[in-house]
Amino acid sequence: MACAIVCGEASPSYVTLFRSLNRTLDSIKDNIAVIFANILACQAHSDDNFRSEEVVPSSFEELMEKYKHLSAGDWFSKKRNAGNDQDPQAEFNVLDTMLKDNLERLKTMRESISVAKIGFLGCTSKINYLEHMDVLRGLCVDGKLGSAFWLRRKLMNKGIIPDVWAHNCLLNALCKAGDLEKANWLIREMLEMGPSPNCVTYNTFIKGYCLLDKVDKALYLFTTMVNSGIRPNSITYNILVHALCKKGLVEDANKLLEEILDDDEEITDSGIVISTTLMHGHLKNGNMVQALSLWVDMQRNTQVDVIAYNVLIHGFCLNQQMDLAYGYLSEMTKRGLLPDVFTCNTLISGLCKERKFEDACYIHDIMPRMGIIPDKVTYNIIIQGLCIEGDVVKAHEFLRSMLEKSMVPEPLVWNSIIDCYARYGDLSNAVSVKDQMLAFGVQPNVYTYNAMIHAQVKGGSFIGALSVEKKMLLSGLFPDVVTYNMLIGGACNSGHFEFAIELYHKMLKIGIDPDIFTYTELIRGNCMRGNIKEAEKILATILASGFPVNHVPFKILFKKYCKMREPDKASGIYQKWLARRNEYPSLIT
Repeated sequence: MACAIVCGEASPSYVTLFRSLNRTLDSIKDNIAVIFANILACQAHSDDNFRSEEVVPSSFEELMEKYKHLSAGDWFSKKRNAGNDQDPQAEFNVLDTMLKDNLERLKTMRESISVAKIGFLGCTSKINYLEHMDVLRGLCVDGKLGSAFWLRRKLMNKGIIPDVWAHNCLLNALCKAGDLEKANWLIREMLEMGPSPNCVTYNTFIKGYCLLDKVDKALYLFTTMVNSGIRPNSITYNILVHALCKKGLVEDANKLLEEILDDDEEITDSGIVISTTLMHGHLKNGNMVQALSLWVDMQRNTQVDVIAYNVLIHGFCLNQQMDLAYGYLSEMTKRGLLPDVFTCNTLISGLCKERKFEDACYIHDIMPRMGIIPDKVTYNIIIQGLCIEGDVVKAHEFLRSMLEKSMVPEPLVWNSIIDCYARYGDLSNAVSVKDQMLAFGVQPNVYTYNAMIHAQVKGGSFIGALSVEKKMLLSGLFPDVVTYNMLIGGACNSGHFEFAIELYHKMLKIGIDPDIFTYTELIRGNCMRGNIKEAEKILATILASGFPVNHVPFKILFKKYCKMREPDKASGIYQKWLARRNEYPSLIT
């Protein structure tokens, strides 16, 4: 070593001492190298397991990270060039410090190796336990159930039982995934091995059954919960009342509510939520008397809020009783409860259903004066209602208003306006709206292209419709039965009946099943070509297939025979329609 001959006048005793220290340090250096090799091997094996199971890094890996970038040679190189002009005593002090530091580092790394032998799951401190619980819950939130259950199994093999909160996270993830069989198994394991299920556990499982519309099993689980000595809370009752109302079992929900109201104050204080849910169920079923009776009880026993009024107003709008909806809106404001955006959207939706678009637009105009900002839902309701009414100009104005307020609507809104322009054959405005849609970063979908094809066909441009179909394919979208129906109809109307037949065979080849509209267009095309026998064969195919059918195919053939001055055959078609209507009334649309 260079440090052994720093000074030419060093005594033999110092040389001997330095040589002895040199051998000691070389031994330490070799041991450290072996230690690091073992650590890195353990870490590599652990990392492979984590990668295969997608488990997040543990605290042990962080410990390994602290040491893996060091090597014995690098550590000594930092001390090697301490200087060549120091005296032997100074060099001895340096070596003494180096030796002490290395011994301390060796002790630390030996302790680390003991941790590595036990594994990252061998945690004994509360901090490590909490860290592993956080990891398990994080895996559940991310939907990595396989990794979460793998971690749970490893923990339990080491005698570490995850807490009830972690188990509830696992149960919630299983219920969201619809795997109630495994959720049931998990609760059984909790009962056998711990931790004991609590109210949240049962609430989660009950909600899982309700989401799958298995209310009977949810009620059985509720009974099991009570028999196990676990007291239901307001969330339990709210889940069950909501599920019963959704299934139409409002009377059963009402009985459950009576039990709740007879319970203690804790449940009674939360009764407004459950009562509101039950009232919504009555209104949805059209039971106005029961809903109003419940409303009176709510006002007598609890302090009703804006949400309760919104549910009541929404129910009146659903039942097309706008006068009552306005009346309770007035009562709501008199009580000092200001309407919110949901209240206004509910009224606008009810008015649009009654085709009172001026009143709907008026509510939209006064919303800012009440301090309520119209949202996307507000504009979506008005625009779609105006498009259904055919007032595309007004609908387009609301679209511009949305865009000015930096609200970019969903494709459905754009498609409604494009389709409305298409119904009137206004191809230029339809194309303009589609281009504007692209400019705002909204990608067209199948319905967008269908609306454009409809506009082309309505405008008499069959070639333009085929061009739109080509763009549709180039964008990665595939035509559906509506696309082909419009193309076949456009081909027949433009006199390209042979091409219509090609389109029909093409849709069969790619696996798209024709519907009643497809066959109706083919009947129309054959009648236009004078192929009346072929048209009757297609009608026979419709009747034999059991398709829901309307009067249109019969009417086309009836008119054709009338033009051909063949009243007997026209009468025969009419008789077929009467027979079909009487035999299958549910199939006549």
